[in-house]
Amino acid sequence: MARGEIGFVGLGIMGKPMVKNLIKADYAVTVYDIVAEAVEEMATEGATPASSAAEVASKTPIVITMVPDSPQSEAAILGPGGVLEGASKGDTVIDMSSIAPASSKKIGEACDAAGVNFLDAPVSGGETGAIEGTLAVMVGGEKDIFEKNYDMLTAMSGSIVLCGGYGAGNTTKLANQIIVAGNIAALGEALVLAKKSGIDPKVVFEAIKGGLAGSTVMNTKGPMMLEGNFDPGFRVVLHQKDLHNAILTGKDVGVPLMVTGLVQQMLGSLINDGKGNSDHSAIANFMEDMAGVTIAD
Repeated sequence: MARGEIGFVGLGIMGKPMVKNLIKADYAVTVYDIVAEAVEEMATEGATPASSAAEVASKTPIVITMVPDSPQSEAAILGPGGVLEGASKGDTVIDMSSIAPASSKKIGEACDAAGVNFLDAPVSGGETGAIEGTLAVMVGGEKDIFEKNYDMLTAMSGSIVLCGGYGAGNTTKLANQIIVAGNIAALGEALVLAKKSGIDPKVVFEAIKGGLAGSTVMNTKGPMMLEGNFDPGFRVVLHQKDLHNAILTGKDVGVPLMVTGLVQQMLGSLINDGKGNSDHSAIANFMEDMAGVTIAD
């Protein structure tokens, strides 16, 4: 017998492995995506297909959404054929998309008006974390709703923290993305400096990774830069979106984000160069192009 019934809307690079982990944890999962092939693929993994987000919500008491940005979240939950159209009072919507905090608050207020519970619960950890079920989840919403859904979220996650009210999860995620982007940019600059100075970047990486400069970002993204491997785990275009949302949020609350703005422009340049679907470690490509060298041999 299934542990519970879960709906899932959004079967992209993150959504698919998250659904697989829910199924492995013995949840019955009903799925929908605008891409029919993605729904069919998850059906072969044991999920039940649906023809709309509203149908998913009509069949399950808890619906998770995992889509690219604020407009998609609002459409999937608030729009025609959306989750609220099929949801009943007392149901729960958990938006695990990384979106603008203001959009999370808008969705949360609409859910409240409909008598539906809401959590904004963006994640960090990329495709690898989604596959391994080790995502870090940053949650905004009411404590009792958070506690009711905590065990279910552990099927996909290694860390789950309630950060505050509606929008707090996504504000925390933006803080995370600022730090990650700054780390990747600094690492790219450092390895390009080493290469152009005639020092083997691999040696520099080994020498500094155990010191104060060492970080999870360095250990994950450094080897990609050293190998020239920018296959996506988290795409440039998505990180650019996150930093754009961070800048908008900073404007709303009166916080200048100068480093964030600079790295966001680097990501925009990479998108213009046709590298939007590369891994965000390709920020190093920007430094390489400016310096006229490549980190990899």
